[in-house]
Amino acid sequence: MSGSARDDEVDLDDALTVVMARVRPHIGEGRVADYIPELGRVDPDRFGFAVATVDGRVHTVGDTDVRFSMQSITKVFTLALVTQKGDTHVWDRVHREPSGSAFNSLYQLEFENGIPRNPFINPGAIVVTDELLATTGDAFASLRGLLRAETGNPGLDADPVTARSEQATGERNRALAHLMAGFGNMRNPVPEALDHYFRQCSITITATELARAGLLLARHGRRADGSRMLDRNAARRIMAIMLTCGTYDAAGEFAYRVGLPCKSGVGGGILAIVPGRFSIAAWGPGLDAKGNSVTGSLALDTFTQATNCSVF
Repeated sequence: MSGSARDDEVDLDDALTVVMARVRPHIGEGRVADYIPELGRVDPDRFGFAVATVDGRVHTVGDTDVRFSMQSITKVFTLALVTQKGDTHVWDRVHREPSGSAFNSLYQLEFENGIPRNPFINPGAIVVTDELLATTGDAFASLRGLLRAETGNPGLDADPVTARSEQATGERNRALAHLMAGFGNMRNPVPEALDHYFRQCSITITATELARAGLLLARHGRRADGSRMLDRNAARRIMAIMLTCGTYDAAGEFAYRVGLPCKSGVGGGILAIVPGRFSIAAWGPGLDAKGNSVTGSLALDTFTQATNCSVF
């Protein structure tokens, strides 16, 4: 970790004041993910930023109690569920390399014989959900149960309107799943696996709740109740994939500017982890050309500069 700052030397409230001052002029910039109709209705003039410490304190600024769609951020938690018992079988079905192509590229998947490049692009996430469904019998309920426990919100759930919107516009994901099935890389019927995947992406959360959920990784695999879900190596490896693959085709830029493992979603959220110290959730619905939140990216860049928190 760069710099000499430790938890007791970082005034998080001051840091969040700096973040808000830097971001405020840019709130509303970017374009909401209107290719999913329900996401296109989100108010773009929203911004929230929450930092949870490993001892459970949460510092917030902005719209941190407004619910938003998790979308691809759920992929972190389904991967944790699939790998929680040291099971490495899923890595026979999905690789761990940056894609260099669009997150829903059919060409790359065809060229590489139905094996997705990493678990954070759409085909890779579909494989992970398919694996979770095969091992648990209910992938969505497993994910929802984990998130309810880690956020402390027993009512956390998918938004049914967004789920229907995902289903109605999900032809590209169906094509990806059927292509993988053609290569023998789906364990369940495509419609069943995609039903769980669409509902998974439609889970809504607040920035405060997301920061709390991310403590699973910040605590190196320990859950909110103190039990161990992941061993340290498994947690470290998930964070490594977040750093290299977690922000679509902008992972290199995030490593350069932010220097933290991050996972973004087209709902405008970004989860970032400072291992052993903080879990950070940024939310701003307006996206840049790569699909990452404009204000969320700026906020994380500002925060790491203000606090000298980085894995480098």
